[in-house]
Amino acid sequence: MSRRAHERLSHREKAVERRDRMLIHDKSSERATIEEVFDQKTRMVIFNLMNDGVIYELNGVVSSGKEARVYWGKNKEGSDIAVKIYLTSSAEFKKGMHKYIEGDPRFKDVKHDTRSLIAVWAQKEFRNLREAEDAKVNVPKPIAVKSNVVVMEFIGENGVNMPSLKEQAPTNPDKVYKTIVTYLKRLYKKAKIVHGDLSEYNIMMWKGKPVVFDVSQSVSIQHPLADFMLKRDIANVNRFFSRLNVKVIPIEELYKLVVGK
Repeated sequence: MSRRAHERLSHREKAVERRDRMLIHDKSSERATIEEVFDQKTRMVIFNLMNDGVIYELNGVVSSGKEARVYWGKNKEGSDIAVKIYLTSSAEFKKGMHKYIEGDPRFKDVKHDTRSLIAVWAQKEFRNLREAEDAKVNVPKPIAVKSNVVVMEFIGENGVNMPSLKEQAPTNPDKVYKTIVTYLKRLYKKAKIVHGDLSEYNIMMWKGKPVVFDVSQSVSIQHPLADFMLKRDIANVNRFFSRLNVKVIPIEELYKLVVGK
């Protein structure tokens, strides 16, 4: 078995183990999860999304972080969906989100209480996904947003998400790099946004094409930090692909190419 084939198999086995482990209903861990994620208001949001026909089934956790948890779900047609629930109890989250909201002309007069901020953050991710999709950037298709919950296309199969480029390097890095450069240009010129956290951690391969995800922090190109964030994105992408022996475009040259200067 080749090294890449072994890596793919290893990732899938670990992902299946993680999914199965999350689906085991241990009472103590389930209670802790419910208290942290599914507070009363979040339960009502999920209930309303089920009543609206957006969510038919909610299964195990696919990924878990300080800010949010992503669940594998199904819609009424039986297709896989990703249900991202932002944690309303995350104090650290509240501290870090201000700089990405303030200065973005798309979001004004935002209340500063935690639940209002997180609701805006979820709306921001949904809007960024929709604007990126309209610009022909390959992202998880946005389906619905309500309060602190975002529903989107699931990138994977049967509850097993696809690996990030960090977890599994692409077999055709030159082609993938060119595609990512195209995405950067489309995000800036058509969607009028900057990803802001683009790296090998936030790109998956799906059906032979790179998929960009985690766009909640993405900002309007009018944001005061937009230029800094774009150059950081370019530097991250170039650093990763240069390690794969791709002849990357120098940062300043790629910056000019993206913004059209």
